[in-house]
Amino acid sequence: MARVGVTAERLVAAAAELADEEGFEKVTLSGLARRFGVKDASLYAHVRSLQDLRTRLALHAGGELIDRIAEAVAGRAGKDALVAFADAYREYALQHPGRYAATQIRVDQALVADSPALRRTADITYGMLRGYGLAEPDLTDAVRLLRSTFHGYCALEAAGAFGAPRDVRRSWERAVDALHIALENWPREGAGP
Repeated sequence: MARVGVTAERLVAAAAELADEEGFEKVTLSGLARRFGVKDASLYAHVRSLQDLRTRLALHAGGELIDRIAEAVAGRAGKDALVAFADAYREYALQHPGRYAATQIRVDQALVADSPALRRTADITYGMLRGYGLAEPDLTDAVRLLRSTFHGYCALEAAGAFGAPRDVRRSWERAVDALHIALENWPREGAGP
């Protein structure tokens, strides 16, 4: 049965559902056209290309992710904020694997500058890290450490790559504890050995 009222927003929402159900790489205009009961060509009135759709999905998912993180870290500082941030990140990645995968694609920097969600992501992340007394260029380095640790852990967990009998959640908690210690003892740029 054909769905009426196709809009760019509804396409992105359907793409998010499809990504979580079948994987980000399975998000295609043909697949979405089938979901809406329309011809592929009719979708081009709402998005320019598959890349445009995937970029919109990435921005949408990034907004959802930072909304969860912002809610989790509200009113917290230091280790409490880091733990809340990390747990919200992991929970989103595991609950929405396709949407999360979309957040990892490279997005044109002009679109990043115009995206309130991505600016908010930077504000919240950098704000949480400033609680550790970090300033540039250490802030950027710390963001990269957190992102690579969180993403790597979540990607390995989602793939079932942790085979040891140790509880995966407990290992996550210990990793976040270690990040807290690293942030508290961050080697400041230019501070010497």
